[in-house]
Amino acid sequence: MSLKVGAIIAFERTFTQEDVALFIKISGDEGSHHVTPDEQGRLVVQGLLTATLPTKIGGDYNVLARTMNFEFLRPVFTGDTIICEVKIEQFEKQDNRTRITASFVCENQYGKEVLRGDFSGVIL
Repeated sequence: MSLKVGAIIAFERTFTQEDVALFIKISGDEGSHHVTPDEQGRLVVQGLLTATLPTKIGGDYNVLARTMNFEFLRPVFTGDTIICEVKIEQFEKQDNRTRITASFVCENQYGKEVLRGDFSGVIL
């Protein structure tokens, strides 16, 4: 897909207990809500693990981020499928690089927003 202003790129992922455990090893974020299942057997997924959805899309297009803003709206649990839509807000070619600004919204399988924000950077 060629990037242009207004383009929307989507990605979805279902988070597992193994994902949470691996992120604990990497980040050290081992709050009790990430290691002790709730009454339904679910763990709360770390916010920054959820935030890997828009960064994955940025990585797909070789975006070197300069700024990233996240607003965490509600918890994500293991077993949840999160759909992330990134909208290109600015796409401007300059000399040997391209500047990009994008906004994103992540929703769970029930259509509830769990995360939103924006990022800017350059495409390498």
